[in-house]
This record gives sequence, C-alpha cells and structure tokens, in this order.
Amino acid sequence: MYAPTLAAGLLEPASGLIVWKILAFGILLYILYKYAWGPITESLKEREKQIDSSIRRAEKALAEAKEIQKQNQADRREAERKAQEILRDARESAEALREEELEKTRKKIRQMQEQAQAEIEREKQGALQELRDEVADLAIDAAEKILREDIDSKRQRELVDDFIGELPANRN
Repeated sequence: MYAPTLAAGLLEPASGLIVWKILAFGILLYILYKYAWGPITESLKEREKQIDSSIRRAEKALAEAKEIQKQNQADRREAERKAQEILRDARESAEALREEELEKTRKKIRQMQEQAQAEIEREKQGALQELRDEVADLAIDAAEKILREDIDSKRQRELVDDFIGELPANRN
C-alpha cells in the first residue's frame, strides 16, 4: 500500500508548488519576452520594413522603366517619322533632279533639231541657188546657140531638144 499513497500524492494539488510553478512560468515569460520575443519581433518588424522598402523601390523602378519605355517608343516613332520625312524629301529631290535633267535633255534635243533644220534650210537654199545658177548657165548657153544660128522655129525646137539631150553630159 505504500505505492498507492505515493501515487496519490502526485495527483493531489499542492498549493505551494502551484505558486512556484506560476512564478517560474512568469519569469520564463519575462526572459523570453526580454531576450527572445522582443528581438524576434523587432527583427521581424525590421525585415517587414526592408521588404516594404524593397517593394516600393521595385514599384518605383517599374514605373521608371515604364516611363523610359514610353519615352523610347516616342523617340522611336519620332525617328521613324523623321526617316520617312528624309526619304520623302530625297524622293522629291530625286524626282525634281530627274525632271530638271529631262527638261535639259529636251531643250538640248530641241536646239539640235533647230540647228539641224537651219542647216537643212541652208543646204536647201545653197542647192537651190546652185540649181538656179546652173539653170541660168544652161539658159544662157541655149540662148547663145539659138542666137548663133539664124534658124526657123522648127530648127530652134530641134536645137533645144538636142541641147536638153546633152544636159547630163554638161553636169559631169
């Protein structure tokens, strides 16, 4: 029966022991609060601040990146617009230069045509003058032959026909 008495003492509440247990638990809580929970909560708060600061910096960097991207897109569009303008100006200049060269060529062709026509006209006038001179010489020669002989109209006709027949020989 010794054993049940010992076991019964363990299950009975002892008021002195309860006070000491509460006191030990309170000291343990104070030590934990002072040296464990305080620094842990402070480090958690500090970590939370760092995370919050990092998030704000990341959001600011993201906003800046978006702004830079918008600026880059605007700059790219402006560069494309300027490139299109330069190309348009170059095409217009090339077209104007081509038209100018074409007009110069046309003008030169017209001048050459005019010179050629003037040359042709001079040659024609020269040939006509040469023909007139030759016809005049032929007429003088014919008149000279007619005047040398005193003949009737039939004989004059024969002489003129003979003279005309001799014309190819006179030209050479």
